[in-house]
Amino acid sequence: MRQKILSVLIPLLLAIALAAPAYASKSDTAKEQRWAEQVIGGLLDGDEVWLTDSGGHEFLGILTEGDADSGRAVILVHGIGVHPNWPEVIYPLRAGLLEQNITTLSIQMPILANAAEPAEYGVLFPEVPARFNAALRLLQGDGYQDIVIVAHSMGAAMTTYYLSQVDTGSIASAVLIGMGYSQAWSENIDALARVKIPVLDLYGSLDLETVLKSAPSRAAAGRKNGTGKYRQVETEGANHFFQEHEDALLRQVIEWLETL
Repeated sequence: MRQKILSVLIPLLLAIALAAPAYASKSDTAKEQRWAEQVIGGLLDGDEVWLTDSGGHEFLGILTEGDADSGRAVILVHGIGVHPNWPEVIYPLRAGLLEQNITTLSIQMPILANAAEPAEYGVLFPEVPARFNAALRLLQGDGYQDIVIVAHSMGAAMTTYYLSQVDTGSIASAVLIGMGYSQAWSENIDALARVKIPVLDLYGSLDLETVLKSAPSRAAAGRKNGTGKYRQVETEGANHFFQEHEDALLRQVIEWLETL
């Protein structure tokens, strides 16, 4: 009898193990779901898409299609704790790029509860590559091959984490907005030297102190990335969220895209 039970139980346990996610997500998935419901309910342009990372976790993306024939698409990456239609930085870029007929895919990044400190976000960084890879699969499956990442704040640190350790052949360039020294991943500035694609480093003259103080270090690291194409631009009068300077932010991104 025992042998018979084991003969049934072992294959069952094996099947369960194989079906289980590759890792346990530390992102606040309940908060992600609440954000998703809010975003979808108020979505005026673009389409909701659901992507699946290598751990089996589904997360929200907003696909806003411009000229598919151009082959170009931009992955938009929000900052700490928010969502892919955030009204500061992300939505202005999403709407502005659509006016230029440029496709965007804005994705939900891993997040923690509202009370979490920036330093606590370090536990989420291992989940970042799988989200980017899922976004790339969707865009490449739709025929986009010229793909640029545009990321803000904590999202910029997450982007640097991803680009500094993976084959970046699928990414044409990156725009990092308001990236300072990251409390979540202290190597993010030095990691710029390991990024092997062109980088535009944008920030405001009224940005966060950590962004302003690290500008020289970012420039020094960026010039070592081997592509010979690193540019740092300070926007006069802009704060960390480019409030009332959204047009300048959009213009800098578009001008960068036109140089590629």
